Formats: sequence, structure tokens, C-alpha cells
Amino acid sequence: MKRLKILVTGACGVTSRSVVRSLNLSPVYRDKCEFIGTDVCNLEYGLYEGLYEKVYRVPYFNDPGYRDAMERIIAENEVEYAIVIPEPEMLEWCERPFDVKFHRIPSKFGRSVLSKKNLYDNLAGLPIVPKYQILSRSEIMEHPDRVGLLYPFWVRDFAEGSTSGKGSFKAESVAELQAWATINRGIPEFMLSEFLPGRNLACFTLFSNGRLVKYGVAERIEYVMGKVAVSGITGNTSKGRLLNCPEALDVSLAAINAILSKTGETMNGLVVTDLKCNAEGKPIVTEINLRHVAFTSTFASAGLNFSECQMLILQGREDEISPDLTMSFPEDNIMLRDVDGLPIYRTGYRPIELGEFR
Repeated sequence: MKRLKILVTGACGVTSRSVVRSLNLSPVYRDKCEFIGTDVCNLEYGLYEGLYEKVYRVPYFNDPGYRDAMERIIAENEVEYAIVIPEPEMLEWCERPFDVKFHRIPSKFGRSVLSKKNLYDNLAGLPIVPKYQILSRSEIMEHPDRVGLLYPFWVRDFAEGSTSGKGSFKAESVAELQAWATINRGIPEFMLSEFLPGRNLACFTLFSNGRLVKYGVAERIEYVMGKVAVSGITGNTSKGRLLNCPEALDVSLAAINAILSKTGETMNGLVVTDLKCNAEGKPIVTEINLRHVAFTSTFASAGLNFSECQMLILQGREDEISPDLTMSFPEDNIMLRDVDGLPIYRTGYRPIELGEFR
């Protein structure tokens, strides 16, 4: 039987590999796909893990040679489908698509959410985003009185496509804010945003031509090598769980629909809304990702396979997707992940007591 030829961009990254693992877990697609990866190959581990038939090193999406390189790879490998992961690359594909089937996100929507500043500006005035402001390095150093938020607050980079908590720091005072700006000389402007002390959530939403097909909510509890980052956030979750949390979906949809009302587009594709709960436990939108995040394979392990659903949509087999929007997860589930190990999903979890063994 002929295997499906699927191109995966950003192939060496954690999230892309999670998507491939999800399709390998799928009873529909297991052993029926040939994965061709492309990447700039800064992270070489993905070259040798064995998930792909081939991984090509390609230029960045905005390099003049990018399109020729991708067209050659698509033609040589007879690629039929693509899963595009890096967000700026996704926007390039949405605005200048290649001749393969992929789940296309509305491009104006994508531009509206690609940076935190664009996202917050588009949702300004709604109670679903944190208070925030933008200050340059010189303003922070020379005019700290322009800070309009109460300490503590988050200070971070807000460039398009920035990930893994880049430049993030919880500033408790003017002295700490200025010290952080001094250390991070490569960041010309900083976003200052309200500190939200509650749970850290990720809400997956998969759309097909305006219809919500699936959703799932996960909680990030701890991060891989979190102790090496001043913020405690490295972007990759080491401990988390899957939640039954319709309130996170309600807030995510409110943000998505508010932006669509401005762009006039119909929602399509998969986006993941990051939310942080305030002191009252209400979810507040902090980011909208134009892609999967690494929880993808954990959802698949639990039986909610977003990658499988995406492929069924691309193949015109949407009627094979169950009508349930999500599934119910046991309260005692856990996701555990280490720097050199695959994610582990378990139910029946409880912390191990002193003197016990597993």
C-alpha cells in the first residue's frame, strides 16, 4: 500500500516531533505515512532520532533561496501533505502557499496574533487580556517613572514568533527591571504585563471552515530545566496534566472571535491559546500560537489525537472524526517529561510518599 508523503517543517523542534509521534500513535495513520522533514537544523538531535525518512537542511523562510529549496524537496519526494510548525513559516505558507495540502490559517488573523503586542492591541479593552505596556530600553533606564503597572509584573521580549519565555522575568522593583534590561541588550523594546499568579493553561482548538472540530485543555505545572531560567519558564513542560476546563475554551473562543470580527475571516486550522489565571482563578489570554505545542502527543496518548483529525480533514474524511468536541480526562492524570526522555502519560497518579517505591 502506498504510504502518504507528509512534509513536516521545523522538523527538529520538539513540537514537530510531537506531531509525528501523534500520527504514529494513530490507528488510522500508523505505518501509513512517510515523513519528510525540513529544518534550519540548529537542533541536530532530530536528525538522528529516527522519526523521519529524511530531514533536509533548508534556509530560513525569509531567505531568497527558501522557496526554490522547498519546491525542489516537494517535487523530488512527491509530497502530498504538509504540517507547518514554526509560526513565521506558517504565515509565509498561508500568504504564498505551495502546491500541497496543509491546514491553512487565515493570514490576517495570523498577523494579528503573531506577536504579543499585536494580540494585546487587538484585544485591548476586553477583560480577557492582562494590563500591559511597551517600553524601550532607554525609557526603562532613563525614565523608570513611565512604568504604569504595579510591581511585580512580567517583563519580556515580544518579537514575532518568539518562544520559550525569551527574555521573561518577574520584576519586583525598579532596580530589578533596570538590571534585566541591562543584561538583555539584544532586546530593544520590552513588554511589561500584569503578573498573573494562577494556573498556566494551553487550550487547543481545531477548526475546519469556521466550525470547531476539537478542543482540549492542558495545564503546565513545571518546566524542563526550569531552575536554569530566571523566570522558571523554559518553554518545555516537564510536569503537566490534561484538564476538563470549558471556561478556558470560552475565553479562548472569545479572543479568537474578537480578532476574526476585525479581520473578517473564517477560522481554519489549529491554534493553541495560552492562558494564565488571575488571583480569582479566571483564565486570561497571554498568547495565541499558530501551531501545535508539545502537549500534542500527550493528548494523543490519552486518546484525543489532534494530528490525526487534521490529516482526516486534509484528506476530505472529516465524517470519520467523532462528533464529540473533546473527551473527559480523569482528574488524577499526569504528564511527565525529562530532557532526555519521551513524555509519559499516566492516570491514577499521586505523589510518591517517603519510604514508598514505584
